[in-house]
Amino acid sequence: MALTSKHKTIIIAAIVVVVVALVVIGAFKGRTQETAPSQTFTSPSGDTEAVQAADGRDLKVIKTYTRRDCALAPWLVTDKLGFFAEEGVRLVFTGEIQPPQRVPSILSGDNDTADLHPNALAVAIAGGAPLKGVVRAGIEPDESMDPGFRHMWWFINPEKYPNVKSFADLKDIPGTLKFSLIATSSCSDFLANRILDKYGIPRDKVEWVTMPDVQAIQALKQGHTDVGGVHPPFYKGMLDAGQLKIADTLEANLDQEVAGLGFYFFTDEFIANNPEAVQGFARAITKGQKWINDNPEQARIWTEEAIGIPVSANHYYSQELVIKDDQVIPWVADLEDQGVIPKGKLKIADIVVHDFVNS
Repeated sequence: MALTSKHKTIIIAAIVVVVVALVVIGAFKGRTQETAPSQTFTSPSGDTEAVQAADGRDLKVIKTYTRRDCALAPWLVTDKLGFFAEEGVRLVFTGEIQPPQRVPSILSGDNDTADLHPNALAVAIAGGAPLKGVVRAGIEPDESMDPGFRHMWWFINPEKYPNVKSFADLKDIPGTLKFSLIATSSCSDFLANRILDKYGIPRDKVEWVTMPDVQAIQALKQGHTDVGGVHPPFYKGMLDAGQLKIADTLEANLDQEVAGLGFYFFTDEFIANNPEAVQGFARAITKGQKWINDNPEQARIWTEEAIGIPVSANHYYSQELVIKDDQVIPWVADLEDQGVIPKGKLKIADIVVHDFVNS
């Protein structure tokens, strides 16, 4: 099904922002405060000895923007446990920036790395951004695991829609439905669209309303949206607000791991100039992610203390140095099917490199 004109306009605008990002490279400079993740937040149980002990070593600084949501977990844990320092890397946070500024900040060199889902990364690359994914971030857990680790849940307000008990019931509601959306061409629309397709609900029945997860709870409760899709740690907030879960990413009809797939990425130039640092980063963050999967409660506590809001769960993460090309294909194919990027414009090799994994 073709995108609406409004949706296409949003996509085109996003691509243009990436292409012209270098004209605004000064906007971020002069206001950054570079600190290690474990030193950025006041954490009662924090232990920064591993980072401080490595301060005198010849470590390669890798910069990224500050996070104050559940996406903080792998950066914080990997730093707190000294895995970055062990691999010759000193990760520093440079300050908070808004989502539209994040890819431009990588292109300008104000930051060196970030993480995105394959479709968002593909849109940026199709728009001319010289970026590559180097190692996997989040993945969808096996269906036997606690559903709290699934990448997204969707909710409705049962007071507004008392007859809706499942996602499939949405087809019986007349007219357009407003879905909360973090960003266009992200997990929010890709995964929700997959579930719409599964239940035979036309994609053009949805009007996307962009907002962060933290606002999605209030928006749904107050009737500004009809369906709220959120990530952990906001599942608990939705349930506490009396909202009804109607689906999660298990229903997206994707192979294991695909629904939560993300990549850490760098510019082509940074990769070419700093291959050892990128390799060290890949090894370190993967060790941190394995630790989170093995110690979810402690990772949850550290993240909750750092961001200052209740965290009911973290995401589930890749714990092996491997990139599986077939996992990227559904994300790119959906962009092609919707006319966001031309069919065949991108190969998987344009999106990810295997130099730092599979070895």
